Amino acid sequence: MNHRQRMQDCISGLETDRPPVALWRHFPVDDQDPKLLSEAILQFQNTYDFDFIKITPASSFCVRDYGVIDIWHGNPEGTRDFISYPIKNPKDWSYLQKISPREGNLKNQLDCIKLVKLGAIDTPFIQTIFDPMSQAKNLVGKDNLLVHMRQHPKELHIGLRRITENTISFIEACKSIGIDGIFFAIQFAQSSLLDRSELDEFVLPYAREILNHTKDLWLNLIHIHGKDIYFNELSDLPTSIINWHDQETSPSLRQAQNLCKAVVCGGLKQWDTLVYGSADQIAQEAREAIQQTNGRRFILGTGCVLPIIAPHGNISAVRRAVEEVA
Repeated sequence: MNHRQRMQDCISGLETDRPPVALWRHFPVDDQDPKLLSEAILQFQNTYDFDFIKITPASSFCVRDYGVIDIWHGNPEGTRDFISYPIKNPKDWSYLQKISPREGNLKNQLDCIKLVKLGAIDTPFIQTIFDPMSQAKNLVGKDNLLVHMRQHPKELHIGLRRITENTISFIEACKSIGIDGIFFAIQFAQSSLLDRSELDEFVLPYAREILNHTKDLWLNLIHIHGKDIYFNELSDLPTSIINWHDQETSPSLRQAQNLCKAVVCGGLKQWDTLVYGSADQIAQEAREAIQQTNGRRFILGTGCVLPIIAPHGNISAVRRAVEEVA
């Protein structure tokens, strides 16, 4: 099987020659230039031969055209720090403009996608998309966003509506290039941040609207970020794959497969094992994950991005693990 065949059969619930496997990471500094980012992504793929490619730009890629300023300060996950937000007060949400995906930073990301497509060959690839609340956080700051949500909901909804429209426009441009799906990151589906009514009002409607525009793609992945997540509430969103920090928060992989129809992706500890652990620990976690799922409707991976300080030997061990159990 090649990567595309293996992923298609996995999503269809068919038996595969081995469980699919994929890791993804940030590429700080390189992620400021579309050509350098595409080269870094393809070099990573050519080194480890994963079953799909996740295009991971800087988290600011989708909000920089609104006026966000960010910088990399050496975060070991490869993420950048936001140092200037364009939303200063609640009324500023109404000033967000329509953004063309054919201009500015979004155009640069489209250029990166085109270059990745040229080098992907038989490997499917997906583009990172942040849900509107996650984008809003990067426009105003996490704490301020929660204040606006609770004290100025009408104004925030105006901003979320504009963000949703611009996100759908960008996705349509990505689809015209030939992406296989999106990696849809949802960061506020956590009970420590939002109660159920807030989730229903500020997260789910906009997420569902965006995902409804990706139903014609076959390789969509929802990433639910954080701990104490609203997994049940998100489990019926239209997607092929669900990924979450399964080694840090419930549900387990086995429980998740009983809760949703999607393929589950996880099994490996992001830090304790992939950065600080050993190849033997990786092999053990992989075996346990495969036993939980019987190797069906399952992709070996981690709960979030691979830290950029993860050693080569451990990344290679992840790739070997699925061959050893096949």
